[in-house]
Amino acid sequence: MRRRIRETLNTASESGFSLFELIVTMSILGILVIGTIPLSQNAVKRQKEIKLRETLRQVRAAIDEFKRDTTGGCNQVTGNNTDQRGGRNYAPTDPRSRVVIDDCTIFTVDNLDRYPPTLETLVKGVKVRDRGLSSALTGGGGLGDSKVQATELNDLDEQTKIYLRHLPVDPITGESDWKFRSSYQAGDEESWDDINVFDLRSASDETALDGTKYSEW
Repeated sequence: MRRRIRETLNTASESGFSLFELIVTMSILGILVIGTIPLSQNAVKRQKEIKLRETLRQVRAAIDEFKRDTTGGCNQVTGNNTDQRGGRNYAPTDPRSRVVIDDCTIFTVDNLDRYPPTLETLVKGVKVRDRGLSSALTGGGGLGDSKVQATELNDLDEQTKIYLRHLPVDPITGESDWKFRSSYQAGDEESWDDINVFDLRSASDETALDGTKYSEW
């Protein structure tokens, strides 16, 4: 009996797999491969979506920081706080802003809200001064009643503040082809009026995994 079993096993091992067995095996492998392709594609897409959300968050934070640093600069006057000495009303300063933008040439007469003129402005940087010293120069307070003499102006060195390290790339399109919106435009407008960069969106028309459009994020 043992001899017969041994001979049967040897015969099966020598003959190998039958054609039917090979077809069944390849079919199973094919089904497994086809089933894993969508999973891998979704994983890659999900990573791009995470990167897009993070990029939008960083750029929007930089835009908001730029806006905060314009408050009180370039003789900016609003109707909020009254300065009794000068008789002018100055915008209240956000405590998170430690400098004030000192280069008024980057703003056009149309850009009254003083958001960054372009995305490149945030990368190139702008000239700024310490907010306390700048307030003393403009008469807006910040150093009590102290005044900076004209002979001291050269001692107040300007610095360049950069808000973004590099131009952001849309992870979905692979390009820096963002859709911009100024502070004077509605959220559903497609074309940019070139006044300032109030917000940006992805230029992709694709649909995200959650069913929303990337251009709506």
